[in-house]
Amino acid sequence: MAEFVTEFGKDGRRVETDGRLDAAAFHRNHAPIWAVLQPFLVGKSGDVLEAGSGTGQHVVHFAGRSPDIVWWPSDFNANHLASIAAWRAHADLANIRAPMRIDLSDPEWCPEMHNGSGPGELLAVFCANVIHIAPWRVADGLFAGAARYLRSDGRLYLYGPFKRDGKHTAMSNAVFDASLRQQDAEWGVRDLGDVNALADRVGLSLIGTHNMPANNMILVFGRR
Repeated sequence: MAEFVTEFGKDGRRVETDGRLDAAAFHRNHAPIWAVLQPFLVGKSGDVLEAGSGTGQHVVHFAGRSPDIVWWPSDFNANHLASIAAWRAHADLANIRAPMRIDLSDPEWCPEMHNGSGPGELLAVFCANVIHIAPWRVADGLFAGAARYLRSDGRLYLYGPFKRDGKHTAMSNAVFDASLRQQDAEWGVRDLGDVNALADRVGLSLIGTHNMPANNMILVFGRR
């Protein structure tokens, strides 16, 4: 079953003395996710932004396997940003930049995307387990920003649980969706049709889908 954590560090898992947080899902999904990202990234260089980096473990793992890619982690939560910075320091990798505070509900994301201190045109955007634990305007802003900042051959990778034609792909996802909506009426497992409509509106289109562990998927979007 998919899972959600709105703030790591308050989920009972260990917090390191340097502020590094640990996500249980990372240990289950980092290898399958990398198996999807790697074929596109291998042999390329450029900037990749992770939208909603959470603990920071994914960006460290991916950066260690792609030294020619510059990785830009981001989040909105202050404790997550501290954990990302701690994981970055712990990994000591030259191709990870300091985390940016991005508000995905704003289609411009953050000042660093405009003032020269952030990345250039993005080779890819990776976003995992975000849009189902946030209001729909976050998904809207994610796609608007991706369309704004991706280079012509860029890709948006979106990981999480999704419905197809209004139906859940597994009973566990239906239970999960109900628990999300009980927490917040604006949350919930999103439908592929609605996500595709967001993409279409900003000039992106779905170019690939990948089934992932725990009834999750990765959706891959590129420019039309």
